[in-house]
Amino acid sequence: MARGGQGLARVACVVRAGAAPLWWLGVFAAGIGVLVPGFTGRRIGVLAGAALFIVAAVTVAFRRRRRYAALARGAARAGKHDVLQDRAVTVRNWRRGHRWWLLLAFLAALGSSYAVPAAGGMLLAGTGAGLWLKAAWLGRRERAEEALLWVRVDWLARDGGRPAGKAVRAYRSTGIAAGDAAPGGSRRRTAALV
Repeated sequence: MARGGQGLARVACVVRAGAAPLWWLGVFAAGIGVLVPGFTGRRIGVLAGAALFIVAAVTVAFRRRRRYAALARGAARAGKHDVLQDRAVTVRNWRRGHRWWLLLAFLAALGSSYAVPAAGGMLLAGTGAGLWLKAAWLGRRERAEEALLWVRVDWLARDGGRPAGKAVRAYRSTGIAAGDAAPGGSRRRTAALV
C-alpha cells in the first residue's frame, strides 16, 4: 500500500461472517439435541430453545447499534490509495480467527441437550440470525446513504472481528458500487449479459 494507503474491510462483511456458521452449527446441534430425551423432556427443551432463539437474535441484532451509527455518521471518504479487501478474505479471516470458539460453542450446544434438548442449538442459531439481521440493518443504512462502510483492517481484533470495538476510531466510506460485496455484506450479483 503506497503513500499511506490502508487495508479496508467492509463492516457489514465482518458482521455477517459469523452468521452462516453459527446458524448451521446451531441447526445441526438442535437437530441432534431433539433426538436426546434430556432431563426436561423434548417439549420443554424446544420451547426453552425457541425463547432463547428469539432473545439471542434480538440481543445480537440490536447490540451496539448506537456505536455503529456514530461511526457511520463520522465516516471519512476512503482515499485513492486505500486497498479494499475482498469479501471472501474478510469472511475467511473471521472464520479462521473464530474456528475454536465455533467448535466449543457447538460442543457446548450438543452437551446441553442432555439437560435441555435442542435449547443450546437454538441459542446458537439465534445468534447467527441476529448477525444476519444486524448486517441487513447496515445494508439498509448503506443503501439509504448510498455509501458503503469500511473499517481499517489493523483496527479489527486479532481474530478478524469487532468492527465497532474500542480500537476502531472511525469508518471510511466509498460509493455504493465499490468492492465485491453488495450493501449488507452479501455477494454482489453481477448483471446478466444480454
